[in-house]
Amino acid sequence: MSTISVASLAPADKEGWLTKQGGSWKSWKRRWIVLKGETLFYFKTRKDKDVTGTIELTKDSFTKKDDKKKYCFAVGTEKRVFFMFPDTQIEQDEWMNTIGQVIDNLRKPSSGPGAGAIAKGGSPEPQPTPTATASGPIAKLRAAVQVVPFLQVADSKPLEFWEIWQESIPEESCVFKVAVTLDLSQLSWRCVGPQNKLIQKMVDFFWNVGAPETEIDRLNDVGTLINPLQIGSWIDMSAKGGMDGGWFFPCELPLKLSLEASDPGEATKKVSEWAQSHGFDAAVCVGRDMGAAPPRQTQFIFDMLEPEFEKQLQTAMSAYDAFGFPHPPQEAMDVIRTCPTESKLSLTVICSSEGFVKLGMITPPPDANVRERLCAMSSGGNQELLQKFEKALGADGIEFVEYKYLAKSFGYGVYKEGFDVVFHYTLG
Repeated sequence: MSTISVASLAPADKEGWLTKQGGSWKSWKRRWIVLKGETLFYFKTRKDKDVTGTIELTKDSFTKKDDKKKYCFAVGTEKRVFFMFPDTQIEQDEWMNTIGQVIDNLRKPSSGPGAGAIAKGGSPEPQPTPTATASGPIAKLRAAVQVVPFLQVADSKPLEFWEIWQESIPEESCVFKVAVTLDLSQLSWRCVGPQNKLIQKMVDFFWNVGAPETEIDRLNDVGTLINPLQIGSWIDMSAKGGMDGGWFFPCELPLKLSLEASDPGEATKKVSEWAQSHGFDAAVCVGRDMGAAPPRQTQFIFDMLEPEFEKQLQTAMSAYDAFGFPHPPQEAMDVIRTCPTESKLSLTVICSSEGFVKLGMITPPPDANVRERLCAMSSGGNQELLQKFEKALGADGIEFVEYKYLAKSFGYGVYKEGFDVVFHYTLG
């Protein structure tokens, strides 16, 4: 453990709050920066007892303004270019001048034609944010939004929330997923894309909607630990005003690593025990909500391992018993058992420090007959409105069906508790 603390560096040559971009995980985090001699030390708090990292200045270092963020500037070293910004123009000037003076002093003993060579390279030019095309995924999402009744209400807060989310998404290189209950009273919007294109916009979105800094730190910590190539952001909403958002990593992750995203508790322990007892050594997706108030919810998705469909179903049903959920209604089980024998089942489970939140069984896309049975099964299901939504969305059919159960007290008065059926679509 490091013995360098903020206090041990007093008196500092300069210190203060700067928001700094990470290395392999390109997000921005507020850090207490201390300049002492030829080194910049950065800490999580101004009274931290352990340094988070350092930036060693040399005669070949440089500092220059950058337009990644307002008041942003770059500090270049032989190994890396660091980007950071203060809260004001005055602070930007002070930091750049102070760091620049240190670099100038380092160059004095051996000044020459090559002393400032690295400075010519500068930082990479910022890339313009892609705009939505008239026929692209964002345009299709917008068309689908126009079909949802509760999103057409004047001054709709869920619509405002959706607008903020979609503006944070780089349409290029991303895949969009939408999930709806059959009465279109609840929707989930998801975006998946390369980490390097999506991470900063995703973190900016969480800041904009008031996600707690501790949860943004959690995203950074888990992201650094896993470092996935693909990441995703999601938002949920309902006709009763429900609005939630979070992140997910859509990649196979060792079980132990997946559990790092979850808060300790009896539910997390049971997920671990159930998974191990059935031979699962990995989850195929892990995600977490970024709500303003706890308990935080963590999602795990498992693909059933058995080749035979009936054995997959038995394993999935064992989770209902292990986690204390009622089995799906018999009419739903009858539909599930019509799946072809070569079908693959998946299980999605959401838990929190206060218990299990949701359990869902995921099955392949339905044929016309099964679709009709499911719509009839769903109270309030509206085939005509659903078809209109699908046409606007322009998706190539239903990707899969989810039979979900939301535990009592976790609907918070805005989401339907108990059993429901959800259709999932992919576009882009």
